[in-house]
Amino acid sequence: MVATSDPADWRTANRAIWDERVPIHTAGTFYDLPGFVAGGDTLRDFEPAEVGDVRGKTLLHLQCHIGLDTLSWARRGATVTGLDFSAPAVDVADGLATQIGATTARFVTADVYDAVRALDDQTFDIVYTGLGALCWLPDIARWARTAAALVAPGGFLYLAEFHPVTEVLAEDGRTVEGDYFHRDPIVVDEPGSYADRTAATTATLTYEWRHGIGDVVSALIAAGLRLEFLHEHDGGHFRLPAGVGVPQLYTLRAAK
Repeated sequence: MVATSDPADWRTANRAIWDERVPIHTAGTFYDLPGFVAGGDTLRDFEPAEVGDVRGKTLLHLQCHIGLDTLSWARRGATVTGLDFSAPAVDVADGLATQIGATTARFVTADVYDAVRALDDQTFDIVYTGLGALCWLPDIARWARTAAALVAPGGFLYLAEFHPVTEVLAEDGRTVEGDYFHRDPIVVDEPGSYADRTAATTATLTYEWRHGIGDVVSALIAAGLRLEFLHEHDGGHFRLPAGVGVPQLYTLRAAK
């Protein structure tokens, strides 16, 4: 596929990547599906601590992939909905929900920008977005408006994401080799997956975007949410070594 600036092309290319990688992710050790079905949990320790008790709450997970984080919230008592644009990923998430007995969990196939329509204007106590989601979205202001529209009055958005400073660092976690303020599409053409670098793949072209923390926070405030906290975390990035002295993850909560 030849890289272009047409939005339809970036969406088609990115969906092809994720569709093809679903069986790679379900078969490999990175996600450890047998361990998850047996009772494993994929949330980072700080996430339940910062979100609080979810028992009896409705929770929407945007860009949920195969639903492991979504179903981890279900195991904590939330009534969960997962949304992703990859139909194969949603099929896997549905199957996992059945396997673990998460009878109130549901999964919806839709682009994140179409989530309000796809969910029939339903709102949720908690709208959750996990690691590695925002880089696939070209318009962070549109994402923020969409997320805000899905938060019920009195509810909140909770975001856990890779810190954008990690995107400009080399593999050593210390050498700066990129431009933090680059906002044009980042076109990458490489085989394999982060879950298995040696996996054979035919869809290799992706479009990604860099969103600074200031961009994300400003977009959420402009969308009518009130920032409750912004925390930076020093570990957990799958690419960088631990203890490199830079924030590797960040979390925020923004209320309606």
